[in-house]
Amino acid sequence: MKIIACYSNKGGVGKTATSVNLAYAYAQAGQQVLLCDLDPQGASGFYFRVKPSKKLKDARFFEDVERFTKAIRASDFEGLDVLPANLTFRDFDVFLSRMRNKRSRLKKALVAAGSDYDVIFLDCPPNFSTLSENIFRAADEIVVPVIPTTLSERTFDQLVGFFEEHKLRKGKLRAFFSMVQKRKILHQDTMEKMRGLYRKRFLQTSIPFTADIEKMGQHRAPVSTYAARSAASAAYQALYDELENGVVASK
Repeated sequence: MKIIACYSNKGGVGKTATSVNLAYAYAQAGQQVLLCDLDPQGASGFYFRVKPSKKLKDARFFEDVERFTKAIRASDFEGLDVLPANLTFRDFDVFLSRMRNKRSRLKKALVAAGSDYDVIFLDCPPNFSTLSENIFRAADEIVVPVIPTTLSERTFDQLVGFFEEHKLRKGKLRAFFSMVQKRKILHQDTMEKMRGLYRKRFLQTSIPFTADIEKMGQHRAPVSTYAARSAASAAYQALYDELENGVVASK
């Protein structure tokens, strides 16, 4: 079982869109996938038209394997299940602070409840916290969307600095540029600069800023299901290919 987190310490960079579309791509490739929404806003569950369990709350997420498993919902797509978030997830840091081995509780919960899956995706909230430390330790790979702007560059610097300070393995970080507008000189310059600074951290695939991705809220589905020939659909497929197989699409 592989655990892939989609994380950024900055909000509004496309974490949920990435989680939903990558989870779908992995399922379409024949893998059994669980998308676990850790963000109390519950956007991943919304996109897949599933409602959260009212019983999976408080510390039960980390301690009650049976209730965790029962809270998993089937999506409309074969091989893809969803654990939708509810508002009590906002208190995860409070629950974790009271537990023994608090930095490894998330991985224990996922391993115990997710043994039937090939891949578990984590759609993560945008902050540095006890939960995010759990995410960093639990994940085999951490996919980081970065908008090519000054603030996003700063927050990625902070993330790398956090990993260095806490002696976490930076090789887990698989950053890519998100919401890219190639006609903007700032975007072009920032991408060139950051690829130079973090050559080993950045994937070659980038996701464009397009209306097709914004329409996910209307369709409540992955992009490829309603805009299969779009640039966005091709980009998410290319991101999957590079992450899973190391294959970079020709440009």
